[in-house]
Amino acid sequence: MKHRQQTGFLFDAPVHGAGEPQLVEVAPAAAPAPRAVPPLLQTTAVVATAAPTVVVPTRELWAAVQLPREAALPALQTLALRALLFTPRVSLEPPDALLLELRGSLGLFGGLKSLLGDLQAQFVMAQSIALAPTPLAALALARSGKSCCIVDATQLGSRLAALPLQSLRWPDDAIARLSSMGVRTIGAALRLPRAGFARRFGPALLDSLDRLVARRSDPRLAFRAPERFRMHCEPDFELTGQAGVMRSIAPLLATLADFLRERQCGISVLLLRLVHRDHAATRCLLRLAHPESAAQQFALLLEAQLQHLVLPAPVRRCELRSGPLLADAQLSAALWKPGEHGGGATAQMPAFLDRLRARLGSQAVHGICVKPAHRPEASSLPSEPATTHSVRHLPQCPPWAAARRPLWLLPEPQQLALLHDNRSARAYPSHQGERLTLQSGPERLETGWWDEAGIERDYYIARDAGGARLWIFRQIEPPRHWFLHGIFC
Repeated sequence: MKHRQQTGFLFDAPVHGAGEPQLVEVAPAAAPAPRAVPPLLQTTAVVATAAPTVVVPTRELWAAVQLPREAALPALQTLALRALLFTPRVSLEPPDALLLELRGSLGLFGGLKSLLGDLQAQFVMAQSIALAPTPLAALALARSGKSCCIVDATQLGSRLAALPLQSLRWPDDAIARLSSMGVRTIGAALRLPRAGFARRFGPALLDSLDRLVARRSDPRLAFRAPERFRMHCEPDFELTGQAGVMRSIAPLLATLADFLRERQCGISVLLLRLVHRDHAATRCLLRLAHPESAAQQFALLLEAQLQHLVLPAPVRRCELRSGPLLADAQLSAALWKPGEHGGGATAQMPAFLDRLRARLGSQAVHGICVKPAHRPEASSLPSEPATTHSVRHLPQCPPWAAARRPLWLLPEPQQLALLHDNRSARAYPSHQGERLTLQSGPERLETGWWDEAGIERDYYIARDAGGARLWIFRQIEPPRHWFLHGIFC
């Protein structure tokens, strides 16, 4: 089969579209020309058995990124975070290699050739990058300095045969014993009798060979990224104003944005803690209406909050801490322009709420949560503002109750004056000097008798002279005063 060079990688087969690996049952390789078997393995108890003819079904494609040997574990973890941009299945191979399972990412990056180019651009410090259907095969190729791509499992044995045994990172004593017997390559090790090899070198090395050529499955421990962000900076000099604080935390916000993008997540809580020399730390807490991941939005909201803060002393340390990570549902643009048929409200509402709360304070802007209670003043509670992307499961109230309850309730019922009709010798409730016309009612509410806040009222829907609809009630017990309790929108 002819090979062709593409973007620095050696392909073993034409790659079209997503470049799906073709993994089938592998027949044992043809027996090589007769050669002397090492005396150590020529015993009467050892029978040269053929390799298994069926491989473990797999549709995986592993990439091994080989780094310089001096790479430390913290640097490896940092690169693993970068690898999460390509796939959630990342595994560490300390001290100097990473494994990425890319089969599920091929379609997301425009196919195999495009993905390989992105890998090379992201890991420019790598010594070699190799792809193979098994993780051990990819590691062996990368550790041998071969930047190649194997997508067909049936070619693993032939393509790996010439690699030295040192690429498997076996124990030195085992490699020395095999070398003394003339076995110095992976192909020579694969041709040894399995029973004798396992008896003399242990089942672990035989299992390693089986996992290398897909005779056995090879599960890997996935790398788990930190669940929260925490970072700090100490300026060269103490900060005395808001502008200096914002300049100092700008790199932290950029790192936070990268942290969230790598995990495809957002946060709804962000804490900025400013440490002083002789005073308690100043806290600046952001609570967002929608999970956010953009550094520009964080900077805008923090700047608005810092304008209302008075620093008790110069700042010597800035700390940034995030809340728990949340799924970040990206907002698409509206079909209509802002202001046309309600266009733009979906994408603008979370940012608008966040800016209001940053400027006015978290307690000044809130939502309303329904509470199952008969007393109107106790049937709702303030809550976090809800947007179209933060759905709340609220108790369902009967349709008739929703139609007869106003959205705007007064903090305290306001007593209404009475207008007397001399002709009928009756008194009618009035509002702002105008007589109210009763439209429906009464709706009697008698509840709360078990505590000190019990009510006994007859509610009516009334209309004033200007056409506004009001929700009023009359006490059942004397002196039977009239009160205004709510206004319909």
